[in-house]
Amino acid sequence: MDASTTTTRRRLDFLPVIDMQWEITRTAEETDGALFEVMTRLAPRTDGPAPHAHATAEDSFEVVEGRLDVQLDGVWRTYGPGERVAAAPGVLHTLRNATDADVRLINRHRPAQRFEGLFRDLESLIRQGKLESFPPKGPRAAIYGSMLFRRYPDEIRTSAAQRLVFRVMAGIGRVLGMRLDPS
Repeated sequence: MDASTTTTRRRLDFLPVIDMQWEITRTAEETDGALFEVMTRLAPRTDGPAPHAHATAEDSFEVVEGRLDVQLDGVWRTYGPGERVAAAPGVLHTLRNATDADVRLINRHRPAQRFEGLFRDLESLIRQGKLESFPPKGPRAAIYGSMLFRRYPDEIRTSAAQRLVFRVMAGIGRVLGMRLDPS
């Protein structure tokens, strides 16, 4: 599945990789590509993804409930209800919930690019048991992770060395007959 595939399923669950659930509120198709938006629930004491950047998209977080820690360029800051923070294109960022309560936030990727497809494919790999942690543990999971990043090269900025590793590992996956098809 990729971002051009239309689906009515709007709930995504990233367990066991991360205790986070999404409700898609606006798709790329619905916004003519302007943005992809989700309502996110991040469980207590949960770290977000590894610090990452998007080459040409802004990634913003608007806290609805709870306290959210966001790291921008290595600096952590805490945000509360009604506050919004954005990682500009190219800025390394991540988030976490360091509290004992859920955090609810609106996450927007602007422009939408193919983020919806990336996250749907990620969730599909998790549901199929092909990816149980991030970064992946074990060669099979690493191959699936590499195939995912190769499918969406413009959504997550990676180094030249990472791109080379992903290309090699995705090639091995193709030779072994591994696929990213949804379940």
